Amino acid sequence: TDFGEFKMIGYESPGSTEPHLALCKGGVGDLDADGKVIQQDEPILIRVHSECLTGDLFHSQRCECGSQLVKAMEAIEKEGKGALIYLRQEGRGIGLANKLKAYKLQEQGLDTVDANLALGFQPDKRDYGIGAQICRDLGLKNVRILTNNPKKISGVEGYGINIVEQLSLKVKPVIHNKKYLQTKKSRFGHLLDEDV
Repeated sequence: TDFGEFKMIGYESPGSTEPHLALCKGGVGDLDADGKVIQQDEPILIRVHSECLTGDLFHSQRCECGSQLVKAMEAIEKEGKGALIYLRQEGRGIGLANKLKAYKLQEQGLDTVDANLALGFQPDKRDYGIGAQICRDLGLKNVRILTNNPKKISGVEGYGINIVEQLSLKVKPVIHNKKYLQTKKSRFGHLLDEDV
């Protein structure tokens, strides 16, 4: 897939060893002659995407993350303007090593939530306020957000970003992620199709 050209901006966050990223297109994040970010008044298409090494890079079928990343970048490319905000929050915020431990527990029958709880973590430790702060730094005030996650919407709005529209980012379930998607729908309230 050809996503076209994006400008990449890195952001450091206290407590994180890896930078968060903003992949911007169509003037989002550009600076004016005085070095100040150009404010975008119209609603801008965005995706706030949490890192998923297994899905994003290795195309794991245990989740839909990699497919959602591709669909979001395609949508922003088609729009010609927007931003993909890539947050370094692997494994719902528990890190890669613990995510792999959670996978092992899922193989023994636990769902995503119960696996995280069994390891002593919250069901979802991700912080979407970081994504909202990045939006503000990019000059975004009004956004059209690509997400199925209602928690993400409230997390972004809580920082003064106006969500004008929520656009579903659904992918076709496969046999390996059906239980995972059912858990997201029933326990996290994700907006997914009826057949999940």
